[in-house]
Amino acid sequence: MRCDIVSEACPGVGCFMAFNKKRMHFSDYEENTEMVAFFTCGGCSGRRIYRLLKSLKKRGVDVIHLSSCMQMENYPKCPHIDEIKRTVENAGIKLVEGTHH
Repeated sequence: MRCDIVSEACPGVGCFMAFNKKRMHFSDYEENTEMVAFFTCGGCSGRRIYRLLKSLKKRGVDVIHLSSCMQMENYPKCPHIDEIKRTVENAGIKLVEGTHH
């Protein structure tokens, strides 16, 4: 999951490259692990997350990564990150903080 605002300028290449090479926050995954979804929060206040969680769980998604852009100081600060984290965790999906940084 990535920041909707940052997605206007970031195509997600860093996230995909780190995942494909199983680096940084993706290093614990086995080689045959697949990324099956790549989405934004939907904008402040993360309104899209709650609506997506049921669909993601139904399709077998068991881990969601919060992109580095949602947490690093050199990007716009996410004012809703704690609520977004709680929403994902309350849905019973493992949350990993970080992608390629």
